[in-house]
Amino acid sequence: MTDFTVGDDGFRLDGKPVRLLSGALHYFRVHEEQWEHRLGVLAAMGLNCVETYVPWNLHEPREGEVRDVGALGRFLDAVERAGLWAIVRPGPYICAEWENGGLPVWVTGRFGRRVRTRDAEYRAVVERWFRELLPQVVEREIGRGGPVVLVQAENEYGSFGSDAVYLEWLAGLLRECGVSVPLFTSDGPEDHMLTGGSVPGLLATANFGSGAREGFEVLRRHQPKGPLMCMEFWCGWFDHWGAEPVLRDAEQAAGALREILECGASVNIYMAHGGTNFGGWAGANRGGPLQDGEFQPTVTSYDYDAPVDEYGRATEKFHLFRKVLEGYAEGPLPALPPEPVGPAGPVRVELDGWAGLGDVLEALGDPETESGVPPTFEELGVDRGLVRYRVAVPGPRQAYPLGASGLRDRAVVYVDGARAGVLTEESGPLPEPVAGPAEVELWVESLGRVNYGPRLGEPKGITGGVLHERQYLHGVRARGLRLDAFEAAGAVAAVPFARVDAAAGAGDAGRTGLFRGTFTIEGAAGLGHAGLELPGWARGFVWVNGFCLGRYWSAGPQRILYVPGPVLREGANEVWVLELEDAGEPWVELGPGAPGRAGTPGVVQP
Repeated sequence: MTDFTVGDDGFRLDGKPVRLLSGALHYFRVHEEQWEHRLGVLAAMGLNCVETYVPWNLHEPREGEVRDVGALGRFLDAVERAGLWAIVRPGPYICAEWENGGLPVWVTGRFGRRVRTRDAEYRAVVERWFRELLPQVVEREIGRGGPVVLVQAENEYGSFGSDAVYLEWLAGLLRECGVSVPLFTSDGPEDHMLTGGSVPGLLATANFGSGAREGFEVLRRHQPKGPLMCMEFWCGWFDHWGAEPVLRDAEQAAGALREILECGASVNIYMAHGGTNFGGWAGANRGGPLQDGEFQPTVTSYDYDAPVDEYGRATEKFHLFRKVLEGYAEGPLPALPPEPVGPAGPVRVELDGWAGLGDVLEALGDPETESGVPPTFEELGVDRGLVRYRVAVPGPRQAYPLGASGLRDRAVVYVDGARAGVLTEESGPLPEPVAGPAEVELWVESLGRVNYGPRLGEPKGITGGVLHERQYLHGVRARGLRLDAFEAAGAVAAVPFARVDAAAGAGDAGRTGLFRGTFTIEGAAGLGHAGLELPGWARGFVWVNGFCLGRYWSAGPQRILYVPGPVLREGANEVWVLELEDAGEPWVELGPGAPGRAGTPGVVQP
């Protein structure tokens, strides 16, 4: 039986010293049929281990509704076949620039500020989830012939709290569930983070992008013995909508990786291959030094300026990292697998069907509720998607400013059926005052829940109220349209599509809605990827053959959505575009994809 342990001087495999050369690849951000290829590319870079998080909300979006929890086990089996070890970070909180930090909305909506604490009710739902999830990890531990060598307890807890009772309970729960490999925590190399996030008896690791010697010196003040490991070596960064892309110089990143290894430490490259936030699962941040300021939603691409890009291609950073890592390899590195190919040229996809948002809501939406104040998304059970709020302005009364307090995140507003403007958290009321009587509709979209910092778990929707001058308008009718309503087999068949030219004659209503088109591909089985671009379209979501590629938004910087090759079919294929703000000309373009981030203008991350 193979034994992986934490010794005073490092990791040991059957008593012999071993160094972990790991890279992050999240199974949920890569199409399952592409796992094998991506793992092969990481092995060719010189890695001997792969790390993944587990997003609770993906697998249990509603309480008791567990979906495909076995995906983690299938991924770990693929890791074993690739000849790699595995590090599993099951949360329950993962950050990861993922919606709500991986916590389900029914958890944060119910427990609020009690999440990630010793609260007994919160702990009870975590325990139930872990007992559902962890058997497939335990069955695949290295001592049982599998690839799993380490399991994390919570994630960067010292950036959030200091509840040692909770952390020690969670570590104990992992043991109760049968996890026998070493447990660890990971935090920034700062005293307050390490004191808040470490657990006595568990390996503490550090997360940083540079300054390895200084970071490990801080870590050693808290953990004088044991392996040194950078659990998140940030080799790139993620992007926010409406901001410049963030890049990292490849030579500088390779030098920082070399410094980590020269310290005798193990490493986990975050990200080795970032993948994509399919299905609208991208999270969001808050700006400012304390992460409680401006709302900053994350783009659909999680390319991360990683050594293996979103399309599965080896970049300059890959080749420089390989040169560093091959000096620590046992024998020659594997050959790089063939690069995935895209279509030879662009294909214009004509969109010939259209249904207004109201018709889509009637066909796929949840039942309408009525209450005194606007219910939040959490109260309506909406995780990803939008909510239509309807409220009456009594009359007769003169025109006053109309706005929404506590709006999260963006609302397209109609007054008596005519579009009146767009509201955001930062905006004031509508540009033009509203007189009564009037009927007001606010179509509110969540642009992603905060995944890091003190505002984790904040609710979405209209969290205050609809205001006419200083008066709240009561008697609100609300109806949710969840993204996963489109995923049910045959659901979209219930949508009453008309010819797309009907949209042009529908006035303001024709600027939004669900558009549909078909296209033909020959040789689809040989394609590793494609890219989909929507020039002139404002904001919404796209599906190809029922697979949700994620959000598009003219705010940029992302212009092209990644299409995994396995999603495409030989012959006829179908596209749906859900436009929420202002439709472009009725076509989209399918092409070879984004050219890569090398040379892209942007902010350089030191």
